[in-house]
Amino acid sequence: MSRIGKAPIAIPAGVTVTVDEKNNVVTVKGKYGELQQAVNPDLTVTVEDGHIHVTRPSDDREHRAQHGLYRALLHNMVEGVHNRYRKEMELVGVGYRAAATGQVLELQLGFSHAIYIKLPPEISVEAKSERNKNPLIILESSDKQLLGQVCAKIRSLRKPEPYKGKGIKFVGEIIRRKSGKKAGAK
Repeated sequence: MSRIGKAPIAIPAGVTVTVDEKNNVVTVKGKYGELQQAVNPDLTVTVEDGHIHVTRPSDDREHRAQHGLYRALLHNMVEGVHNRYRKEMELVGVGYRAAATGQVLELQLGFSHAIYIKLPPEISVEAKSERNKNPLIILESSDKQLLGQVCAKIRSLRKPEPYKGKGIKFVGEIIRRKSGKKAGAK
């Protein structure tokens, strides 16, 4: 049996979980919003005494794979509506700037023009700029999947390059650096 799939998910105080058994849709509500996830009809999701249990009908390869997957997705939903997910991104480069107005993120990344990104309403954004520090973009959301997708899109605009380390990177991410050309090599 899947080690991840068989572990029960504890439901914290202030979070309600409902299972629509007809459509096999799980709804999780908390102080930071409401999330829904459709579950494979072969799997069974039950809510008992403050825990969510996911069970599978057989030991088929497909059922084993989906057992752990849906348990992890449901755990991320419960965690997201209870404590939001947070990602911090850093802009490394001369003249790189970020500004957030409402749900629109404006980025200056060394191109001849500014880049404007309209973010989904589920994500809150904040841009910080301090003197002698790299600008920061702070993104928060209860939906881990959506947050990761938006961060990947922002990062793809200017990936960190290995020679000078310029680009958009996550705070704490280590960029493998290359040495470049050797001076006076014969």
